[in-house]
Amino acid sequence: MKFGIVSDIHCNARALEQALRLMGDVDELLCLGDVVTQTRWSDEVVGMLRRLGAKVVLGNHDVEYLKRLADTAVERGQADGELVEWLRRRPERIEFETCGKTLLMVHATPWSWDYVFPGSRQMQRYAEVEADFVLGGHTHTPFAGRIGRAMVINPGSTGQGRFVPPSSSLLGCAVLDAATEEVRLLDFPEPPLS
Repeated sequence: MKFGIVSDIHCNARALEQALRLMGDVDELLCLGDVVTQTRWSDEVVGMLRRLGAKVVLGNHDVEYLKRLADTAVERGQADGELVEWLRRRPERIEFETCGKTLLMVHATPWSWDYVFPGSRQMQRYAEVEADFVLGGHTHTPFAGRIGRAMVINPGSTGQGRFVPPSSSLLGCAVLDAATEEVRLLDFPEPPLS
């Protein structure tokens, strides 16, 4: 089973399309949240994820937008109400079995929405998680490595450049082969405006 993994799209439909092309044929698309931003909605991005049948968890930006702005945006015709409700029904975590292994999807970490960067002491907490794969985004910093039982994967941000050194405009996504446990982290430049 091959999974395409995206995160932190932040309304960037062109970047999501680029990531889908770069990942190639995958069996299922997994999205680790921050589909939209705290202040902006994208029918195009949410609609694409829904059409593709992606498994999606909510990120902090999604939760804030849905709580504060979504209903007003629908009333004003700035957001498709059906798509807003589809995103609103997504959970904050998903856990499922694949290839005899447990895969956990969260936006940041299994224990909080703190920013836990590769190399920090908090990364060792992943050793306490009872899952074979733990997928999370939030930091916009790609990472793949085993910590205890868990293969921890952060694809980086699919729609907004990294905001910690080495800061760059590179975007990211990942492909996980659950059977072989091979992970490919893929970087790509911000697509030009059409």
